[in-house]
Amino acid sequence: MTAVRFDLQSHSHYSDGALAPEDVVAQAAAAGVELLALTDHDTVEGVVEALEAGRRHGVVIVPAVEITVLDGERQDLHLLGYAIDHENAALLSMLAASRVDRDARVGRMADALRQRGWAIDERPLAQLRASGRSVGRPHLAAAVFTHPDNHQRLREQGLANSTELLVAELVDGAPSYRGRTRPTISEAIAAIHAADGLAVWAHPFWDITDPADVLDAIGRFAAQGLDGVEAFYVTFTREQTLLLADACAQRGLLSTGSADYHGPEHPRFSAIGDFDLYGCDPNLGVLVADTRHASIPRCGSSGASH
Repeated sequence: MTAVRFDLQSHSHYSDGALAPEDVVAQAAAAGVELLALTDHDTVEGVVEALEAGRRHGVVIVPAVEITVLDGERQDLHLLGYAIDHENAALLSMLAASRVDRDARVGRMADALRQRGWAIDERPLAQLRASGRSVGRPHLAAAVFTHPDNHQRLREQGLANSTELLVAELVDGAPSYRGRTRPTISEAIAAIHAADGLAVWAHPFWDITDPADVLDAIGRFAAQGLDGVEAFYVTFTREQTLLLADACAQRGLLSTGSADYHGPEHPRFSAIGDFDLYGCDPNLGVLVADTRHASIPRCGSSGASH
């Protein structure tokens, strides 16, 4: 069986990535990736550009989006919508509302950062808003990290880059973190399904550390219509990956994977296609239908490798 080299989460400058969609696709082609999803946060603005670039570079593009969702007290889980109708009116309406909520949350976090004595460079944030692009936590963290008034404090706290600052200040449980108010995971799953797409939980162990809690969440989300889980991810250990792949196989869920590409200079997510399957065969279902390769089987059978 022929393996499909895939990467099903990447980001362009339409959200928190560094490159234009065309350049993300070019990077994927150079890395030998045959199947790519551009999954910008709460927006599908780059999908058409990615589709056009995919035709030029010989890369199959899955129309996709990454949506920040709520699950009870957890306010920063992420849901990937794959093979969506990126012109679906109901989905576009939900994404627009989600971006409004995202911007309001960024404002609340900026206020919290100032109260804690951090200076913020407002210029890049204003430029993003003026261009109509979504402003997220990585942009806010970068606006703090690059401000000269913060350099001494950053050195004293040992924060070497904006990602480390984001983790110290802007993740759930950190002092400047403020939560979202919408949408819930069930609302996002429904919107993805209404757009003829597949709903996949992104990087579970990035947001929840306890394996039992992750498995519990998979069961609850599957009952709400979840179609799959991102079981293969650049930061996951072998144990985490095998746990997720097995959970997907037991429940008949898709098991996808990614390096979560954000750009060539990103301190963590800079190598497109660079993630490990640890000997498992992912189940990409219909996502591989247009590659003219054989379908990839579920974990535990022989076949695809990465």
